[in-house]
Amino acid sequence: MNPSALPILYSFRRCPYAMRARMALAASGTVCELREVVLAHKPPALLQASSKGTVPVLVLPDGTVLEQSLDIMLWALHQSDPQQWLPVTAAALDAVLLLIQQCDGDFKYHLDRYKYPNRYDLADGVAHRCAGAQFLQMLDARLHPSEMLHGDHFGLADAAIAPFVRQFAHTDRIWFSSQPWAKLQQWLAAFEASDRYRGVMDKHVPWESGQTPVALPCTQ
Repeated sequence: MNPSALPILYSFRRCPYAMRARMALAASGTVCELREVVLAHKPPALLQASSKGTVPVLVLPDGTVLEQSLDIMLWALHQSDPQQWLPVTAAALDAVLLLIQQCDGDFKYHLDRYKYPNRYDLADGVAHRCAGAQFLQMLDARLHPSEMLHGDHFGLADAAIAPFVRQFAHTDRIWFSSQPWAKLQQWLAAFEASDRYRGVMDKHVPWESGQTPVALPCTQ
């Protein structure tokens, strides 16, 4: 049982999974106790809540633990969705979840090997950059009839995928800027300049037991 009256979010500022969880919680107006984690020195409370030891992890007041970022997003938005991030039909939600699955699956696989080739004993990440670019090209095509990935306003698909596109773009910003993806580049630039993104990117000292609680911003 979580003795706090608020959900507790274990997070790491630069982690794209944690970014999207924080954005959904903020968009829903859910106030949380934010616990910034140093992944090299994981606090025992995090490991007690979730043995996987990765972020984000959300501990609800009744003791329920959500260990996956997408589960946290959906939980938050089902509590409250004032900005209408969730698609209105089951079929539309399935389509959005399929797109997110593509991001979290093949695209994330290639992103990791493009950004960190040494971790995978690769001479460079060029082949994986080319493979990941196919997903980005598809996203750019989706943005031509619309300004967002699904529908006419920012929603679940945009929030879930943008942090990973951002990570890919920042691996080699000159290369990314040279690609013929004008719509995708505009979409990413608008995301990075938005209050919804900047509002959850404040820096916090690593959490330690007994410190004054830090509240996650709940308005955009």
